[in-house]
Amino acid sequence: MLSQTITDFVTLAIAAGGWMEMDRVYLQNRVLGMIGEEEWRSADVRPVSDPSTTVLDELVACAKRNHVIDDTLAATEILEGELMDLLTPPPSVVNAFFAQHYAKNPQEATNYFFELCKNNDYIKTRAIAKNIYFLAPTEYGDFEITINLSKPEKDPKQIAAERTAVSADYPKCMLCMENEGYKGRVNYPARTNHRIIRMNLDGEAWGFQYSPYAYYNEHCIVLSEEHRPMQIAKKTFERLLRIVEVLPHYFVGSNADLPIVGGSILSHDHYQGGKHDFAMAKAPIERTFTLADYPNVHAGVVKWPMSVIRLQATEKEVLVEAAEAIRLKWQQYSAPELSIRAYSEDGTPHHTITPIARQNEGVFELDLVLRDNNVSDEHPDGIFHPHQDVHHIKKENIGLIEVMGLAVLPPRLAKELQEVEKFLLDQPHEMATYHQPWAEQIKQNYTISSESVHQIIEQEVGRIFARVLEDAGVFKRDATGQAAFADFTATL
Repeated sequence: MLSQTITDFVTLAIAAGGWMEMDRVYLQNRVLGMIGEEEWRSADVRPVSDPSTTVLDELVACAKRNHVIDDTLAATEILEGELMDLLTPPPSVVNAFFAQHYAKNPQEATNYFFELCKNNDYIKTRAIAKNIYFLAPTEYGDFEITINLSKPEKDPKQIAAERTAVSADYPKCMLCMENEGYKGRVNYPARTNHRIIRMNLDGEAWGFQYSPYAYYNEHCIVLSEEHRPMQIAKKTFERLLRIVEVLPHYFVGSNADLPIVGGSILSHDHYQGGKHDFAMAKAPIERTFTLADYPNVHAGVVKWPMSVIRLQATEKEVLVEAAEAIRLKWQQYSAPELSIRAYSEDGTPHHTITPIARQNEGVFELDLVLRDNNVSDEHPDGIFHPHQDVHHIKKENIGLIEVMGLAVLPPRLAKELQEVEKFLLDQPHEMATYHQPWAEQIKQNYTISSESVHQIIEQEVGRIFARVLEDAGVFKRDATGQAAFADFTATL
């Protein structure tokens, strides 16, 4: 019965903390109006065991039957956001609750906010569950492989509506504070149920939120209140270490600030973090070296396909100074014989760092991943970017998440890898031709059966991803590359 569904939804809204029992009639009338219903029948106020999203689906289906909205993705998501906004306290209340929990324990505060964002469907848990995920053992540890199927595909109606939609520059981007509570439009996602925790990072205003399409556990974003470009500088290290001091159970890192080696959004200063142990964090230091000017900082090279320096210290301030010294040195370093060039002839800079911070048993850690965005005739997409022979699996930029050992692979691979399996089993197939050399090599290297083929494909995808990261490494894993890496660290 619809009235019972609405009553249950209102019960969930009151339980979320933004309303009181006195508000029940007001809320049920709000919901009635939003879904186009005129009648009300009495229903029981009872404990609700169904997930909030199940109740939401029933309300949205009713709105569609009543022609309140059409069946397009945009209209559906806008109404979903407006309904779930009722299950979400206002920003001031969410921030007050977060502060109350934080006073007891930082993890209790993030637990509260994370659960809120799942229950109000801001974090798209059902969509995320569609992602394909598996572990792939490599010499560098177990890489995490995901094929991203969580973001809904646009139907023809949605695409047609976007073509005629009026353009707007508000909010400026999807990371701006102005997204909080924004209704959304045909060509911009609904954010009515979105909330941001305010953070003060050494006198500067920042926000803390979760990613709606998370790639790992408690995937969060820390964003500048000011819409300004990404920049890796000394302040970056200061902020990252301050964040892991405030949230010691989280890691936090930054995408690089240059094209090709940077993330997908370079226009808004932000970091990403969460409660997740990536393979890179577990990777050992394979060679230590001394920083002459920073004797209290432990420094070493991480056993990893990319070129990573790990710094450890008990004091944040000395760690910041050491990291900045390395960044400045890398910014100027060139080894033309290895295609490593700090600047173009016109003065364009090519070197930057992907930094990751964490606390490890009371010790502050910074991983500094050396990046170079030069291109060449042989590698027009980037010399230290996935090379063309692995583009059939991964050709997109290698950002922070991939750097740490989690492959975010395109949706096309879900079906394409099934066709590769059929090819390997000598079954009728429609395998894409760009997989042919790889598939032929697999046939030569393995004894393949219907029982083993799936595991072999997963293992081979992991091997390709390791190659992808090796391509992105500036000092290669061979003797020449590692000798050059040792020469660079000797200058520190």
